[in-house]
Amino acid sequence: MAGQEQVRPRGRGGDGDEGPEGDAGQVSARKESIDADVDSVLDEIDGVLESNAEEFVRSFVQKGGQ
Repeated sequence: MAGQEQVRPRGRGGDGDEGPEGDAGQVSARKESIDADVDSVLDEIDGVLESNAEEFVRSFVQKGGQ
């Protein structure tokens, strides 16, 4: 989406206990969160189009040979 930046976690340079598995868990959780947000926006768009479908189609129908 516009206005959102991708944030990548940086290593702390510590003892390395967390490893790639910890990063993969964070990435997976963030991906699931973003997927849920996108799904909710798409559901909202679908709802608007369903309720205004007839009006939406009429706006594109040419009238009187225009």
